[in-house]
Formats: sequence, C-alpha cells, structure tokens
Amino acid sequence: MKRREFSTLLGSALAWPLAARAQRTEKVPTIGFLGVDASTFSPWTAAFAERLRQLGWIDGRTVAIEYRWSEGRPKRVAEVADELVRQKVDIIVTYGSAVAAFKQATRDIPIVFAIAIDPVGIGLVDSLSRPGGNVTGLSLEVTDIASKRLEFLRNVVPSLHRLAIMGDVVYQAAALEFSEVQATARRLGLEVAPYEIRREEDIALILRALKSQADALYVVENALVVANINRIIAFTLSARLPSIFTTPNFVRAGGLMSYGPDYQALFWRAGDYVDRILRGAKPSDLPVEQPTKFDLNINLKTAKVLGLTIPDKILAIANQVIE
Repeated sequence: MKRREFSTLLGSALAWPLAARAQRTEKVPTIGFLGVDASTFSPWTAAFAERLRQLGWIDGRTVAIEYRWSEGRPKRVAEVADELVRQKVDIIVTYGSAVAAFKQATRDIPIVFAIAIDPVGIGLVDSLSRPGGNVTGLSLEVTDIASKRLEFLRNVVPSLHRLAIMGDVVYQAAALEFSEVQATARRLGLEVAPYEIRREEDIALILRALKSQADALYVVENALVVANINRIIAFTLSARLPSIFTTPNFVRAGGLMSYGPDYQALFWRAGDYVDRILRGAKPSDLPVEQPTKFDLNINLKTAKVLGLTIPDKILAIANQVIE
C-alpha cells in the first residue's frame, strides 16, 4: 500500500470515531419543568413524560427534562425562574401562579402552563385564541364549576347550612374563585365563613379557628395549599369536617371528595404543546385550550369516619371511589 493511501485511510479511521462522538454528544433540547412538589405532581409528570415519549421526545436521549420544585414558596419560584433562564433551557413548563415570575425573567424562552385558572383574567395571555408573547397552555377556566362542587357537597352533606371557604387570596386566580364560591353559596342560601390565606403561617391559624365553625369546608387550591396538603387533611379528619377539593390528590390523602378538570389529561396535553414548540411553532400562535374532561372522586373510608352515607346517585357518576 502506498504511503499516501495509508495516510488517507488512517485519517478516515481517526476521523470516524471523532465524528461519532460529536454526534453522540450533540446537544438535545432542554425542558425546564417547575412543579410544586414531586409527590403531588408524580401522576402528572408521568403523564407529561409519557406523551413526550409517544411523540419521540425521550428524557435522557432525545430531550433533557430539568425538574424543579417550588414547595409553594414564591421566593423559590423566582429562584428557579432565574436559574432556568441562566441555563438557557429551550422551553419552560409550569403551573399558573408561577408564570408571572418566568415572564419577568424572560421574554424569549417559550413558556407552557399545564394548569392555570383564568389565564386571561390574571394577565398570563392576551386572549385564549391569540395568547400573544411567549406564553400559552391549558386553562382550568370553566363556568359554573363552583356551583357544581357545591351541588355535590349538598348531596353528600344534607345538613349543610354553614360553609367555610379557605383559599390563598394573594394569588389572583385563587382570589377570583374564592369570591365566586362565596357568591354562589349565598345564592344557594348558605351561610358563608370565609378564611383568607395570605402566607403559609395563616393556614395553622385558620385551621384552629375553623373548629366547630362550619358544616363543611370548600378548599380553593393553589400552590401554597397543595404544599400543605397533609396538614389540611389531618385537620379535616380530626375535626370531622367534610371537605371538597379540586384535585384527587387530596382525596387520596384522606379528603372526602373532589371535582374538577382531569389534571393528568391536561399535563398529557401539555406534551403536545411542547412538541409543537420544539418543532418550530410559536407560543403566540397556539391557542389556550380549556378542559373537556372532569372527574368526581370520593373517599368512602373518609365518609365512614365522618358518619356520612354517599348517595347511590353520586357513587354512580364518580370516576374514582376509594374504599
């Protein structure tokens, strides 16, 4: 073999593994994901990751997902927003009350909210059909959801006369729901005992004040409330207070019942938004979707502890019954 031919072959042989290594280490898109806590969000993150996998985005192979948890603390949300923006992630997925911090941190990185109450009313997007800017996602906004929850609660607690309402009014969307529930309860002829949360320390004070003050409790959920799920459930059980929530997490933890949009379906659908944006779509061109599937969840063990009998007509339409 001639020296020139040998040199060419040797060069090709050396270049091939270098090219292969370069291909293997090629940067994959990075998704920054902020939830409240890993335990609460586990069924939702699983749905999100599964949908991405179906679309060809496999964590650790074709995409990298950076999970972060806020524990319901606004300061932590701001810290994570700054961190993910500094890392120059390709897209951010989060929940409604965290979006403002991300919008403040970046106008360039696309942001998808998997759940948000009234995203137009609280200024996350310009409109549902034309979000504008770098934000889009999935809304929890539905009409008459408060009246539907109260209808279920009255069916299960026939003696309901005085309703306690508990919610974080610092978060604008939760404050809107808080007001809606009060107005709806009064239209139904119920006495209302509103308890406003403004900081985490308020939760313990409210729970102590609630004892023997109401026949049932309506909990307006947001990140701060979700982060204190165990404390709230422990109180409702010890006080023998029937309670209704938005998500099944509270029911699985011992709450009496929940009614609301299917969060797993919403996080699964968020995977479609991420897929389209990673393939070149602009958030401003992707309309915000509203929920189409709602779940009623009931904990029969808790009903027994509270001395309640769940009517057959309610059991018949429940999506999940914990026995």
